Order: sequence, then structure tokens, then C-alpha cells
Amino acid sequence: MEKDTTIGTQRLAALFDAGTFAELGAYVKRSDGKASGAVCGYGAVNGRLVYAFAQDTDREKGAFDLTVAKKLHTLYETAMRNGAPVVGIFDSIGSYMTDGADAMAAYGMLLADVSRASGVIPQLAVIGGVCAGLSATTAAMFDLTVTVEGKSQLFVGAPFLTGKDGGAESIAADGLSSVTAKDEADAFAKVRALLGLLPSNCASLPEEIGNDDPNRASEIAGLAVRDAIAAVTDRDSFVEIGGKFGAGMVTGLALLGGYPCGVVANDAAVAGGVLTANGARKAARMVSLCNCFGLPILTLVDSEGVAADAKEESTPLAAELGKLAMAYASANVAKLTVVLGKAYGAAFTLMGSKALGADVVYALDGAEISVMKPEAAVAFLWNDRITEKVTRAELVKKWTEEEASAVRAAESGAVDDILNPADLRRYLCGAVNMLLCKDEADLTRKHCNLPL
Repeated sequence: MEKDTTIGTQRLAALFDAGTFAELGAYVKRSDGKASGAVCGYGAVNGRLVYAFAQDTDREKGAFDLTVAKKLHTLYETAMRNGAPVVGIFDSIGSYMTDGADAMAAYGMLLADVSRASGVIPQLAVIGGVCAGLSATTAAMFDLTVTVEGKSQLFVGAPFLTGKDGGAESIAADGLSSVTAKDEADAFAKVRALLGLLPSNCASLPEEIGNDDPNRASEIAGLAVRDAIAAVTDRDSFVEIGGKFGAGMVTGLALLGGYPCGVVANDAAVAGGVLTANGARKAARMVSLCNCFGLPILTLVDSEGVAADAKEESTPLAAELGKLAMAYASANVAKLTVVLGKAYGAAFTLMGSKALGADVVYALDGAEISVMKPEAAVAFLWNDRITEKVTRAELVKKWTEEEASAVRAAESGAVDDILNPADLRRYLCGAVNMLLCKDEADLTRKHCNLPL
């Protein structure tokens, strides 16, 4: 029996490899005979099994109800049993108001399914139209969210009540959009690229999927942070996540020596790369994502410390910094950290330091690692050394060259080695390979081997 082609089926066909989409629950209807407001099924993305659902505005305007929730529950159960990602395409007018408590139970069922799957299989959301109320809450629980310029709307409270349009630009500024696409075709291309950088599930073993030369020179001296990331990771592999949120922090996914990894980096061009509440929150989220799915974490440090102003203090800055510390300390994946430039005070500690469990920490030649800014250190500790013959500027220079030297940090064990920038990629690729089998659980010994 031939089925109708709808916007939901068209979107899923665009997501999957050609000819691989198979629908599940194709003929399920509501008890009143109305069509189900969502299409769901499975297929291949770049040859790998993926499950997906699409709220379908051609079927009851994508209305969400208990029938849809039960279809998606079955989809999630199947995806979890088979250890494969789920992609959700959100576009709905909402629920049937006449369904009463069943409408609220339907959302609760989906929220529970998404929660159970979190950290087990990757979940990617595409906001294809309106995503409101508890649908917005559901999408926010997904690991990554792709929005579409001019089409996406995500909000809990209606725009006429809040004064915010909930469009793609607003979603990105609020940190709820991982990636913004120019149109739907671009959105599905971005989803496919993101899936290519994520494993199928939390138990998947690392797979080498790139072929860039690990010994390629990484000429990163003087480069802006995104160019530096591109130089040390595999060519054209970096996908930035949340670029419109937490401007002083850059996060994303990339390949390093052929293996997928997460990247967390300060952007020194934005207020000296100081840690802000939004920046710390963004970084902690990336560290958490990587730890869920066994991805190594590459941290690039270039920060003058923590933001010190009334605006930041009025945010939950201390709590967000605490979350960042907890994310790094609890992550048991491979953690590689590089001090590219400055690492002052709390920024050195919080950005993947040895004290928070980093496996390998490098510093570039000329990097500055100090308990505080050299100017502040001189004012607090060396102010009595200022004389007619010894100026403040000379003392700042002396502190920078001696006390803030990367050599001093290496002597204490906080840094493993000081590298020439051109050698950085080679060292990082080697470290990733060295840590591929990292397991913090002690190996179980049968018995010791007796000497002769």
C-alpha cells in the first residue's frame, strides 16, 4: 500500500542516506481516527544506523499527543537496545487541548525517554519550525541542537507574553542552539557532520576515521584561537558548537590524529579570554558531552583569569565555575591541555589543569603561567622593591620572565613539557594514541609473577 509523502517523510529522507529510511508505526492513528502527528523510523547516516522522528505539520499540524508519545517511546526503546543515536525534528503547533491530562502525560513520557537515553546514545535535535512549551524543554535536553535561519522558533512562553521572538538568532544567543544552518538542507548536512564526530553509544570503542598527517607542522604562533584550533586538529574537521554564546570561550568537535575529540579553548581576543559565567557553563557542557561518549578533551588555555566586574558577579559566576571544575575533575576520558599564551590565577586551575585530572599538560615556549597578573603580583608582593632605580615596569617584566615562566610551572610538575608551536600537533596526536585505552578502573590481577 502506497503511503503519502509529507513534509515529515521528506525531512527524514533528506537526513538519511539515499534509499535507507524505513518507517516504523506507519499506520498508527489516534482513537478518533485522526492521523498521528509524527513520523518515525530508522536508516543509515554515512553508513551507520540512526533512528529519527519528525513532527509532521502535514499530519494534524504536528500535534503532539499520547499516540505520538507511544510511537516515540517504542522508537527510543529500539534505539537504546541497538545502541544507536536518535535525531528529532521538532515542528508542531503543540498538543490537543481537549486531551486534558493525557496531553500532559504524553509530554512526560517523552521527557522520561529522553532523560533515560541521555549519556547512553547521542541525541540531536533539529528545530524545523515552532518548538514551544514542553517541546522546547525536550529539545533543550538533547545533546546538540541545530536551528535554521528564518524558520526555527523555540520558546517556553509565547513571544506575545515575553517580548522575545524565539527565532534562530535569539536561540543561539541564549546558548540553546549548537549550530545555526542557513536552510534545511544545510541543517541536515550539519547533523550528518556532527553524527560523524560522535560514537553510536557510550560503550563504543574509539574509531580512527581521519587520515591527516599527524606529524604535520602546526604553525600556530600569533594565530587567532579558531585558526589555532584548525592548525592543530585534522584539516577541515573542526565544527564549532555554540559560537554565538559565551563569546570568550570556543568549544566544538574535531578530529585529532584521526580520532574524534572535543575542544575547549579561551578566546584571548575577547576581554583577554577571561572566564565568565556563560563561558564556564559552555565549557562544562562540552566536557560533560565528551565524557558521556568517551571523547578525548583538548583544552587550549589563553586567559587572564576570571571576569571581575559587577555584571558577572550578579550572575551565578561562582556556581558556573564550580560546575566547570566538577566537569573536568569527574571526566575520566583522555584530557590533554595546552597553555598557548597566558594562564593566570583561577583560569590555569579551572581550564583542565593537572590538579583537575589532566593526563598531559603542555605549554608553548613563551607561555605565561602565574598565580595572578604580573601587574597585580608586583603591586601585592613586590611593591616595596620599587625605587628610583627600579621601576614598576621593570619589576613587571622581571615577574613575567621569572615567576610567570612556563619553566617554573614545569619544574613543579604542573606542566609536562614546553614545546615549539610547530611541534604541538605531533605531540597531541601522539598523546591521543597513547591514551586510547585509558581506563581509570584498576586492572584485576590473577596473581603476581614469582621471580626465579
